[in-house]
Amino acid sequence: MIIEICANSFESAVAAQKAGADRIELCTELSVGGLTPSYGLIKKTMEELSIPVHVLIRPRSANFTYSDHEIEIMKKNILLCKNLGCAGIVSGILQKNNDIDLIQTKQLIELAAPMEFTFHRAFDWVNHPLQEMKNLIDLGVTRILSSGQKNKAIDGIDLLQKLKNNSEEKIQIMPGGGIHKNNILSFKNIGFRMVHFSATDKIQTLPNFSKVKMHSNLFFNEGILATSNYNIIKEIIEIIK
Repeated sequence: MIIEICANSFESAVAAQKAGADRIELCTELSVGGLTPSYGLIKKTMEELSIPVHVLIRPRSANFTYSDHEIEIMKKNILLCKNLGCAGIVSGILQKNNDIDLIQTKQLIELAAPMEFTFHRAFDWVNHPLQEMKNLIDLGVTRILSSGQKNKAIDGIDLLQKLKNNSEEKIQIMPGGGIHKNNILSFKNIGFRMVHFSATDKIQTLPNFSKVKMHSNLFFNEGILATSNYNIIKEIIEIIK
């Protein structure tokens, strides 16, 4: 069974390789579902790891529907990964109604080639998973990372199995989301050949909680997109002129 570790730092990537993982998905910010790591992190990981490195290409949180500028950024990051010799990328784009944006996703796939392309957990938002799987097969996607449209893959295992059974082995189905030592055999025993998990250990790095918080709960609600507003900036600048 192939083990893919969702590594959110260089330390996580090294731990994954030392522990015997088969590959990693490199990202940052697990609290929002993962974002694209920095160039420096990708480069150092590629220089020091020997197992395959797949990189998450997701420019921001909130949703999976992106502006033209954001898609351009995604494409530039894909080219960086290709130039650094990464084995694959993990990405995908949805339309506003949560159908897969086949045109834009195809562009990412073609740009990424010959790297492997994993369609990430945006798949868990799609309206018609079996049909969308067929669409991704037609696009040449290597695999789908999914929790079976549930918060935890163990709760979505019926849909995951249905996807696997209907894939005709033309695309890999990789369960991910809440997988741990107490449920991983549930996936192996029904024939899944790979799984994705983070094995996260949360460590408090501050001896005392700081009086000034750097985290804001205002930005962590699902779907919140925080951007600098032109009018607010303009209004404040006018005050001091």
